[in-house]
Amino acid sequence: MFEIGNSLREAREHQGLDYSQVELATKIRAKYIQALEDEHFEILPSGTYIKGFLRSYSEYLGLDGQLYVDEYNSRFIADGIEEAPRERRQPRIHQQRALQGRMVLLGLLGIAALTALVIVAWKFGGGDPATSTTPPAAAPHKPAPTGLRFVGLGKGTYLEIRRGSSTGAVLYQGTLQRGKAEFVIGKRFCLTVRRSAGVRFKLAGRPVSLPAGRNLKVLVTPTKTARTCG
Repeated sequence: MFEIGNSLREAREHQGLDYSQVELATKIRAKYIQALEDEHFEILPSGTYIKGFLRSYSEYLGLDGQLYVDEYNSRFIADGIEEAPRERRQPRIHQQRALQGRMVLLGLLGIAALTALVIVAWKFGGGDPATSTTPPAAAPHKPAPTGLRFVGLGKGTYLEIRRGSSTGAVLYQGTLQRGKAEFVIGKRFCLTVRRSAGVRFKLAGRPVSLPAGRNLKVLVTPTKTARTCG
C-alpha cells in the first residue's frame, strides 16, 4: 500500500514538469492532475475517469499504470461498489452546512448589535427613535400692518393723504382712477378729497365714513373721523 498522490507528485517534480506540460501531453486538465496528486478523487467525474486518468498520468511519468489502478481499487472499491466519491462528498456537505450556519449566526449577531445601538440611542436621547426628530419651529406669525386702504369708485377723484396732520409727510397725491386700489401704513391721516363719492376708505380693516360733498379735508384715526385736520 502506498500513497498515490504523493508518489505521482514526486515523480512529476523529479522530472521538472509543471501542470501545463502534463496537460498538453496527456490531454488531462490541469485541475484533474492536481486532484489526483492531492487524492481529491471527488473532484473527478466518476470512477471510470479516475482509473483512466491514473493510468494515463502514471504511465506518462514512466510508472506502472496498472499498479496505481489496483491501489485505487483496493482502497476505494469494495465488492465491486465504488465508495470513494460518496465518502469524499459527505464532508463537503457538512462543511457547507457549517458555513451556512456560521453566516446565519453572524447575521443574527449583527441584528442584535444594531438593536442594542437603537435602544441605547433612544435611552440616552430621551425619546422614541421613531419620533425623536424635533419638528422645525413654526415661523412666528407677523400681524398685518395697520394702515389705510382706499379704492377708486365711479369717475375716481383727486386725493392727497398726509401722515398725522395737514403738515405731515405726503403719503399719496394724485388722481385715483376707478378700480385702482392703494395702501399706506399708519393710524392717523389727514385726507384731502375732491369728491367723496369717488373713493372708499378702510382704516385698520374698518370702513371710514366720509361726509358727502366736495373738497373735503378730514382727519381719520381708527376711532374717529374729524372734520378738520389739526
